[in-house]
Amino acid sequence: MSSTNDSPSAPVPVDILRFNTCGSVDDGKSTLIGRLLYDSKSLMEDQIEALERSADITGGGQINLANLTDGLRAEREQGITIDVAYRYFATPQRKFIIADTPGHVQYTRNMVTGASTANLSIVLVDARAGVIEQSRRHTAIASLLRIPHLVVAVNKMDLVGWNEQRFREIRAQFEEFLPRLAIQDVKFIPLSALNGDNVVDPSPHTPWYVGPTLLGHLETVHIASDWNLRGFRLPIQWVNRPNAPKDPALHDFRGFSGQIAGGVVRRGQRVLALPAGLPSTVKQIWTYDGSVEEAFCPQSVTVVLEDDIDVSRGSMLVGLEERPGFGTDLRANVCWMHARPLQAGRKYLLKHTSHTVQTVVTEVVSRLDMGTLEVQPSPAQLAVNDIGEIRLRTARPLFHDAYSVNRLTGSFILIEPGTNATVAAGMLQASSETVRPEGAEYEI
Repeated sequence: MSSTNDSPSAPVPVDILRFNTCGSVDDGKSTLIGRLLYDSKSLMEDQIEALERSADITGGGQINLANLTDGLRAEREQGITIDVAYRYFATPQRKFIIADTPGHVQYTRNMVTGASTANLSIVLVDARAGVIEQSRRHTAIASLLRIPHLVVAVNKMDLVGWNEQRFREIRAQFEEFLPRLAIQDVKFIPLSALNGDNVVDPSPHTPWYVGPTLLGHLETVHIASDWNLRGFRLPIQWVNRPNAPKDPALHDFRGFSGQIAGGVVRRGQRVLALPAGLPSTVKQIWTYDGSVEEAFCPQSVTVVLEDDIDVSRGSMLVGLEERPGFGTDLRANVCWMHARPLQAGRKYLLKHTSHTVQTVVTEVVSRLDMGTLEVQPSPAQLAVNDIGEIRLRTARPLFHDAYSVNRLTGSFILIEPGTNATVAAGMLQASSETVRPEGAEYEI
């Protein structure tokens, strides 16, 4: 999320860094994660013993650290990552959630899935091969997903003799196309995932590199301002009516539960319930720890209102300031994930936050050429793993934000009716219409 709250009193979300690794096949993504976990002493004894007993020990006697994330038999047999693997670890400075995403072009859709919630993306580059199409593809996807922080990890530097000039050449190759992408914070780190150089501990082989190690950067990169703390958004997942008729305190309890997708909510705050357009005042805010005076993105809460108004799953509570856009004609960027191509005229179900609506694709506007990062206008279709811009028309108005403003209320998936298969991940663009004034009625 790129929008921030400039108020010094804004609360700071829980300090958890979500990051993904990506890059081409055999660039060392899984090995890098294994090295991070191993050298930061984040593995249990039984995990270390299982690695040591594994038949996948190299001829040099080194443990195959990639096996910590490559859990599928096909992944170990082929030496590639196919599915997204999640790992969790913590240091005294921060907690981490890692998504090890595939590098093969065939599994680009898996990479999009793993990177969709990331604060930071690590793009690995083989120092011998330099920048290739997959390097540009994954960097472009990170930009499209509005991941605010990027680390270009130039791996296997030991295989080029820790040559500083080679590192600078790869950095220059990236800097040729980075200005065309929406990524502001980029860090270049030379390392060897296999041997651990500059991963957790500084390497004696890079006296010419004065920056942090990879873990050092992950521990200190500033992410508090990445959350959208402007424009309160609470998509309602369910209406909380405790089944406790004998408890007088809960007899009339009616709360609205969900994860805050943006902004801050406080007791006494005026809010608007969409799609009804009815105003009310926040009476209580409940979290797992009990009643609180205020809550913020991305906390999960139950909100009790002063007025008994019609709110159900699929509704959204919003603040009176920074109101969302709405409409039935939408523009969006999508990553197509299905073997059957996307063409204009196809009908799907669009799932946005906790709301699902019927939609039809009215136009395939453009396709992004991953080889050149050039936009190709008016393609006949989008094939599997293609990224492009489309127009949609929904059966009912959708209340949303631009993905560039709010990654939670600006994202959606397309579902194929009948098979229930998820066929696309989408990122909405800004709407020309915004929610009407307080108390307005909406035809839904």
